[in-house]
Amino acid sequence: MALKFLKALFPAPAQADLSQASVGIARRVFVLGAPLALAACVTNPPPAPLSRASSMYGPVDGEPFPVDGVDLSEVDPRWLRQEVPAPAGFGPGVILVDINERFLYLVQKDGKAIRYGVGVGKQGYSFKGWATIKRKEKWPHWTPTANMVKLQPARYGPYASGLPGGETNPLGPRALYLYDGDRDTLFRIHGTIEPWSIGQQVSSGCIRLLNQDIIDLYERVPLGTRVYVRG
Repeated sequence: MALKFLKALFPAPAQADLSQASVGIARRVFVLGAPLALAACVTNPPPAPLSRASSMYGPVDGEPFPVDGVDLSEVDPRWLRQEVPAPAGFGPGVILVDINERFLYLVQKDGKAIRYGVGVGKQGYSFKGWATIKRKEKWPHWTPTANMVKLQPARYGPYASGLPGGETNPLGPRALYLYDGDRDTLFRIHGTIEPWSIGQQVSSGCIRLLNQDIIDLYERVPLGTRVYVRG
């Protein structure tokens, strides 16, 4: 079959030009065949991002409640934690939450930022502007706001008095509390029991991260960290 292909591609030359044509054919065959030969010697690079993601998003040990590994088939890879160029206009240590992009950036000192995919509030429910982290909690207690109970009594009414921290708590294993001066904005940066919701606009206003990401972020930011939410 290869011979028929070459004959069709390179018609037989006149006898007088046979020697010269043979050289030309050899050269053209080499050029055509080179990519195939190289392809046969080069294997696809290992899926390093996926391998690294599997490591980053595996089960977390040493916690009082289970933190299961993330089913990465439920999460678009773009929402996974990675280092990127820092967004312009924000100094080291600042957190930028971009509601439209569905990303949270923790700005570093070297012109880089750690970027996390987030789930955000439904239209009209998100906090915007500057805030300060004035409280951090591991396995936080959760109480729906009065407005949440009013708007969705069947869903939130049973939890009006609050829900202690644990594996079924919607805040997940960590929460960062946003304040405007001394006023609690009632908005949080926290984990989630719904990893599929990352990248979506589904919450009642808070910023949710994958549980492994909120644990990572929690350890990186001190009290007093400034947060800007735009969108």
